[in-house]
Amino acid sequence: MTATTDGSTGATLPPRAASASEVQLTTPAADGVKHAATRAVQRATDFLLTQQDAEGWWKGDLETNVTMDAEDLLLRQFLGIRDEATTRGAALYIRGEQRADGAWATFYGGPGELSTTIEAYVALRLAGDAPDEPHMAKASAWVRERGGIAAARVFTRIWLALFGWWKWEDLPELPPELMYFPKWFPLNIYNFGSWARQTIVPLTIVSAKRPVRPAPFALDELHTDPARPNPPQPLAPALSWDGLFQRLDKVVRGYRTVAVRRLRGAAMNSAARWIIERQENDGCFGGIQPPAVYSVIALHLLGYDLDHPVMRAGLESLDRYAVWREDGSRMIEACQSPVWDTCLAVIALADAGVPAEHPRLVKAADWMLGEEIVRPGDWSVKRPGLPPSGWAFEFHNDNYPDTDDTAEVLLALRRVRHHDPDRVEKAIGRGVRWLFGMQSKNGAWGAFDADNTSPFPNRLPFCDFGEVIDPPSADVTAHVVEMLAVEGLADDPRTRRGVDWLLAAQEPDGSWFGRWGVNYLYGTGSAVPALVAAGLPTSHPAIRRAVSWLESTQNDDGGWGEDLRSYDDDKDWSGRGASTPSQTGWALMALLAAGEKESKAVERGVQWLAETQREDGSWDEPYFTGTGFPWDFSINYHLYRQVFPLTALGRYVHGEPFTDRGVGAPRVDGEGG
Repeated sequence: MTATTDGSTGATLPPRAASASEVQLTTPAADGVKHAATRAVQRATDFLLTQQDAEGWWKGDLETNVTMDAEDLLLRQFLGIRDEATTRGAALYIRGEQRADGAWATFYGGPGELSTTIEAYVALRLAGDAPDEPHMAKASAWVRERGGIAAARVFTRIWLALFGWWKWEDLPELPPELMYFPKWFPLNIYNFGSWARQTIVPLTIVSAKRPVRPAPFALDELHTDPARPNPPQPLAPALSWDGLFQRLDKVVRGYRTVAVRRLRGAAMNSAARWIIERQENDGCFGGIQPPAVYSVIALHLLGYDLDHPVMRAGLESLDRYAVWREDGSRMIEACQSPVWDTCLAVIALADAGVPAEHPRLVKAADWMLGEEIVRPGDWSVKRPGLPPSGWAFEFHNDNYPDTDDTAEVLLALRRVRHHDPDRVEKAIGRGVRWLFGMQSKNGAWGAFDADNTSPFPNRLPFCDFGEVIDPPSADVTAHVVEMLAVEGLADDPRTRRGVDWLLAAQEPDGSWFGRWGVNYLYGTGSAVPALVAAGLPTSHPAIRRAVSWLESTQNDDGGWGEDLRSYDDDKDWSGRGASTPSQTGWALMALLAAGEKESKAVERGVQWLAETQREDGSWDEPYFTGTGFPWDFSINYHLYRQVFPLTALGRYVHGEPFTDRGVGAPRVDGEGG
């Protein structure tokens, strides 16, 4: 077998694994694998316990790409607060991420990306790197070869417009009067996904104000023709969706010239109130970086000075996203994941054999119980009568609990023997009730909202980057279904609708698409355990197809891996990539749930995890296996490399959790509330 090359990126595709009939598998005796797995479980358990915070939570670094760092510097430049130490640390990190061809990628080993490269280049110019330095000249040449700034996404050109490097007139219009669209009207703010909604509202203010700060230098070297930086582009056909929305944008641009000043001012003030009402107790906005930076800019444009409590708290929250490394570099996290990391760590440790009453698990359960959100958030626009509950991803994000974190927290709480079981039962009861209420009409679950499936937001010329709606996904639905099954609700009609949706969503090859993790390995690693927990026999055709797909995608070294290019090219990249600890864990979790513990595939996967474990019990994983927006925004969760291998190895050594089906007693709506 020989590797092939993807001509568009020069990336090497790993060979498809040969079947058992094609090669002679050489594996150690089963007892040897069990011994290696047992030793690996103990070492990984010891390591993971050392990573717990004294308050009970876990949090690994959340690594994305250098646009976070570049935009942080641009924000500080815009506000006049950029300092030498921050600039030096950010520049050191950005330089270290540059590819040999001069570009910057959005994930480890990925191809260069135009907008990311432009933002990184501008940040380094702010840091003092001269355009004729070799690394800068190589970057600018790469940008020009791909169309220059004119070919960049809208959000990059907005950042450049703040300094006059791009004309506001050459950007799509986003009027603040959007705030007054009723909830039933297409393109009202609640038709957007939660993350997009939080970004768009402050950007309506920025778009209306069109600020320009003095540019400290020119960027002619990033244009294909500095004399014509934005050559005209033909419109799409009028009868196409793109053509319709391009022409709608022209109408909105015309409206700007006749907009009633008093109405526009009132709309901007309404947007400001909306933003401030959603600022969290720690000062952040939505717990993620993009809404935070745009909210700070928008409020500043409306007259909020930097000493105003809202502004001061917002800037302090952004500082908390900075990770200073030993070499002096400074990396900005797009957000932080303590709730998600903690519930996954508890599940991993419990499955690894840590006693349910262990003080560390009880401490984690105490912390998770304290993170329950018991007031309504934006989700209640679609579900106004639903009693609140749920857990968010971050330390503070009470407006946006999500169904995925909530399901996994409830699974984690069920792993712990707490000293106040009544408190746990009531929290689980509220969470179950909330999750049932957040089910979408088709029987599945989205992450932050129910039925957030409007086709219109993605069509806007403004929205040319990432997902802006939150439709149901297989991985989230699977986690909810698994939790409901553990709670004794597998036969509830609402759970069965989720099961039916999952079965219908299976890909023809036997895999499931992974919305929030990379990709088909994540979707399949989530769906199979859920379906088996919900009562599907391991002989069910859907389970057998999934097993066959997983066996066919196993790498020759025994592990599994999938490159993010599978989002862009599933034909060549589905289930294919360098082996990683987290993705190998997902594959093993599915195979073990499917009853394949004695199979050669499981034996080889377990052996790969045992052999690649470090002496301290950890694993290394430079590859990105998390997803923010499929293909557009990728994440390396630094704790994934620990929790998922440990979960898989623990289940291999100790068996599947909840196999007696007696842990979760059937409950009814309202119980435990």
